[in-house]
Amino acid sequence: MSPSAPAFTNGTLPFEVPSLDKPCETWYRIYGSLSSTDNKHTPLLALHGGPGFPSDYMSILGPALAPRPVIIYDQLGNGRSTHLPETMGDTSFWTPELLLSELQNLVTGIGLDTRPGGYDVLGHSWGGMLAAMHAVTKPKGLRKLVLVSAPASMPLFLQEQAKLRANLPVDVQEVLTKHEKEDTTDSKAYHEAVQVFNERHMCLITPMPEEFQRSEDWIEKDPTVYHTMNGPSEFHVIGTIKDWSIVCQIPNISVPTLLLNGRHDEATDATMQPFFEGIDKVKWVTFENSSHTAMFEAPERFNTTVAGFLAE
Repeated sequence: MSPSAPAFTNGTLPFEVPSLDKPCETWYRIYGSLSSTDNKHTPLLALHGGPGFPSDYMSILGPALAPRPVIIYDQLGNGRSTHLPETMGDTSFWTPELLLSELQNLVTGIGLDTRPGGYDVLGHSWGGMLAAMHAVTKPKGLRKLVLVSAPASMPLFLQEQAKLRANLPVDVQEVLTKHEKEDTTDSKAYHEAVQVFNERHMCLITPMPEEFQRSEDWIEKDPTVYHTMNGPSEFHVIGTIKDWSIVCQIPNISVPTLLLNGRHDEATDATMQPFFEGIDKVKWVTFENSSHTAMFEAPERFNTTVAGFLAE
């Protein structure tokens, strides 16, 4: 931790899952202080993507948005929270509703919903989808919402992925199709072909930032959540989120909302347009030289944009 970075504290919170006979915990980290006496700024809860891509890469927001308190956490089955490898492939267990319940448990457990001035939520990718699910419930204390590279509908997202995939080199497309048809998506050739897509639409920085790589490494250690809820790649989604959509519920989001994405993002403008059309108080900023990870590709403008919106 650099001398200018805010101090942080780590903690865990019990999360009861009725269908399990083992205790579960959600790991979280708080940058700064949640005490309204010590810090008058509204805290920001940051939700990581995936599903199954832990919060390591979101850690850059703590120092970037100081002195605002920032909370990151690892969703169940991810990072330092409880892992459940025995549930690999259990599509009745790994649902968006499970992780929404965990989010609501965390908000209550660390007292965000009772803090004077409330709290803000920023969600990236899948985390943005989860944040939108949270917002439509009109939770007590939620003040503002930031959706970063978050599609409003997975069917719409997959339509857009097909367009992006069609622009890949023909030989790369052939490798992807071959291994998906043969169910050999765990092969080295398939992973190398996926990387070609990722370098165009996931992160334009080569090599990928250390924090982002640490999150990616967790999928290698335990792919349970990503493979069960998503699938083997961003564009071959065969898990429990494949039919997910919040389009019909978007008008229920009543808090001021900021939409962010990159010009080269896998979350194209079309995937986020329903949020722009359906939310009453909404702003939209696109980073011209970024893809899915503008917080790394255009950090100064990203941080200034988020901080400015939250301070309004």
